[in-house]
Amino acid sequence: MAERRAKTEAATPTGDAEEKSPEQIEAEIEATREELGDTVGELADKADVKKQAKRKVSETKAKATAKKNEVKQAATAKKQSVAGNVKKATPESAQEGAPQASQAAQQVSAKATQAARENPIPTVAIGAFGGGLLIGWILGRR
Repeated sequence: MAERRAKTEAATPTGDAEEKSPEQIEAEIEATREELGDTVGELADKADVKKQAKRKVSETKAKATAKKNEVKQAATAKKQSVAGNVKKATPESAQEGAPQASQAAQQVSAKATQAARENPIPTVAIGAFGGGLLIGWILGRR
């Protein structure tokens, strides 16, 4: 212990070691060790490529979900606005034929749904392609 104290006193140019007690020096050493441990932990996190990739993927998913919801809300609002404008601009005689058009649209939708159920592979492929385009577009904007 005396050797270590002598080395510490010799290493400090101002002679501050004489004024510090061994407990203070040990406390400083322990604090320095903790700081180094934290720094090493942060560096290990930065060097962990797999963890960074997972974090980036989750951030991108969250951004894509938020953007999807934002676009969906905007589209719903626009749809309601356009529907209101069309209803105002459409004469009443044409509005009477609207239920027939609605039935036709429902029939087309039912046929499309049935076709998707009968041919799931092309439907999934189209969905995957669309999802890939969306992700590529989002990543391309960065």
